[in-house]
Amino acid sequence: MSPSEQLSREEKYMRAAIAQAKKAEKLYEVPIGCVIVYEDKIIARGYNRRNIDKNTLSHAELNAIKKASKKLGDWRLEHCEMYVTLEPCQMCAGAIVQSRIEKVYIGCMNPKAGCAGSVLNLLQMERFNHQVELETGILEEECSSMLTAFFRRLRQQKKCDNPTVNP
Repeated sequence: MSPSEQLSREEKYMRAAIAQAKKAEKLYEVPIGCVIVYEDKIIARGYNRRNIDKNTLSHAELNAIKKASKKLGDWRLEHCEMYVTLEPCQMCAGAIVQSRIEKVYIGCMNPKAGCAGSVLNLLQMERFNHQVELETGILEEECSSMLTAFFRRLRQQKKCDNPTVNP
């Protein structure tokens, strides 16, 4: 496989994750999306649904992991790859390690809460029984700008909802 074919493969799957993030955004959820790939096919999709589900655990990665496990009939997701628009938090990073996902492709990093290299790197801790291969910066600008625009709209909405706040 040539580098350009590999890049197009990575972009293809990250675009699928971005499509999931857009579903979250339409529900006024933080736009984070995820897909899990096995044998070069998407077997599970997930997006952030914490507010809709009223559940702390309803992150894009956990929703996708649950679906992939059901699809494969096993909690072990060996030989699977995950594409996620935002660097996983500590909870999701732990679930990724526990599920034995082989590789994670990340759109943009999360310097405030990311646990795939920003704050911590739980995916590659040598003392754990499984380490996850990482690749970052896949369609980074698109993933980052989607989040930036979402939070900008949220701040503007809060200002409109509370006219006593100074601009």
